[in-house]
Amino acid sequence: MLPMIEVRNLTKHYGDKHAVNDISFTVEDGEILGFLGPNGAGKSTTMNMLTGYISSTSGQALINGVDILEDPIKAKSYIGYLPELPPLYLDMTVKGYLNYIFDLKKCKLPRKAHLNEVMTLTKITDVKERLIKNLSKGYKQRVGLAQALVGNPPVLILDEPTVGLDPKQILEIRTLIKKLGKNHTVILSSHILSEIQAVCDRIIIINHGVVAAHDTTDNLSRNVSTDHRIIARIEGPRDEIVKAMRNIEGIKYVKADMEREAGVYEYELEALPGSDIRRDLYEITREHDWPILSLRSAEMTLEDVFLKITMGEGIVIPNAEDIAEAKKGAEA
Repeated sequence: MLPMIEVRNLTKHYGDKHAVNDISFTVEDGEILGFLGPNGAGKSTTMNMLTGYISSTSGQALINGVDILEDPIKAKSYIGYLPELPPLYLDMTVKGYLNYIFDLKKCKLPRKAHLNEVMTLTKITDVKERLIKNLSKGYKQRVGLAQALVGNPPVLILDEPTVGLDPKQILEIRTLIKKLGKNHTVILSSHILSEIQAVCDRIIIINHGVVAAHDTTDNLSRNVSTDHRIIARIEGPRDEIVKAMRNIEGIKYVKADMEREAGVYEYELEALPGSDIRRDLYEITREHDWPILSLRSAEMTLEDVFLKITMGEGIVIPNAEDIAEAKKGAEA
């Protein structure tokens, strides 16, 4: 079965500048891919080539097996695109604009029922008779998302879909994107890294025109981080607990923090690379009847990973086996 999106050695040059340099990746049907990159990294250029807005210097972008340059009309019929600045006609009403988009896309679905469904999904039914120019920025963004959904395309490419929305609206759009991901292939670009982490199955980070990282969020954190710390809150005698934990095989160091509750201290434990000390920690605390009240990993956040990769401190270039494993992990 062909991937819904396939990018093969895609390259874009502007004179001597390599905006995008020989990148390749695939996105499967029903997958949500997060697309990250600092300003000037080639992220927007890649998305513009995927949608056929600009042509590539070399390489291919295939949408459902169709080359975007060889058969642009057919390839674009599979795509719903929300650019960073939504393509709105401000002097039209919301309903009139969506009817126009329906005709522009030569949509064959039942007009009234389909447009009502799209407006309900994006929560713009209550403003459908208003002029777009009189809407708030958040509602304009919703109308932009609605036009991308007209025709029910199998591929959605969303560039900063929650810009201008309030926290409640952002949560609603995130929920909608996850829902859409069950029946669509989605590429989501955002500068809100928590949004990418909450919604996406896999993440691509592009930097200086090349793919700098490609994996699940958890795997990126593990691969980039040299930090293998655990924070444990344990009830019991502090000095005895520290002494016992220092005897765990694979432990690098143990540090006791301040008393958090009566007789309860927080401990920072770092393991040697490749060591998993959690089970031994559990056995020791169980044997001595020292209750573990909380246990959390101190691995890097997506923000930490992004900064480390884009600032040149760590580059993760995955091979085909790594990418296959990442997809399996996302499906599990």
